[in-house]
This record gives sequence, C-alpha cells and structure tokens, in this order.
Amino acid sequence: MCRRVYKVFKESVLIVRWETNHDYVLVHIHQDMFGDWIFSRAWGQIGTQFGGLKHQLADTLEQAQMWLEDEATIQSSRGFRKILEVADHTPEGQEAMRQLSLLDMF
Repeated sequence: MCRRVYKVFKESVLIVRWETNHDYVLVHIHQDMFGDWIFSRAWGQIGTQFGGLKHQLADTLEQAQMWLEDEATIQSSRGFRKILEVADHTPEGQEAMRQLSLLDMF
C-alpha cells in the first residue's frame, strides 16, 4: 500500500474534503493559540445539518498527518473522492472553514 504525502502549507494549516453523491468528510489540521496541533473532522449529509464534528489533540504535526493519511485511506475505501486540499488562508479554504464553523454552532 502506498502512503500519500500531503503538502504542508505555510503555517502547516491544511483542509481536505472528500465527498460522495450524498455525504462529505472534511479534515482541518491547525495549531491552536497554545501551539498544540488540532485534528478536526466534520462529516455529514450534503445540503443538510445532519452530521458531526470532532476535535482531537495530536502530540505532533507528524501524528496529525498520520491521522490524515489514515482518514484518506478509509474514505477512499468507502468510495469518497477527494475534492479539496488547500491551506485555510486561501479563498477555498476560508469557504470550507465557514461551513465548518456552522457545524460548531449545533
């Protein structure tokens, strides 16, 4: 099995989104204000408010990237296709963050 190496963007902030015809999974790797690495994962049905959001504290950036590689393998095996891989300071990344923040309200 081939491991995918994800790009590390400026400030090592990364957003990746996978979709099927009905569902999505979004992962956001970022640092909090204390410098800890956070692996955030959102999932749900496209066009609805059904879904969830989970934040995990990673010991290192490398651990968060390993979790991302594992997530990519899982989503690929479930028939999801990757549609987005960007830094969160890009327009596409900011739109993904806006969608993610809407989930945090519920």
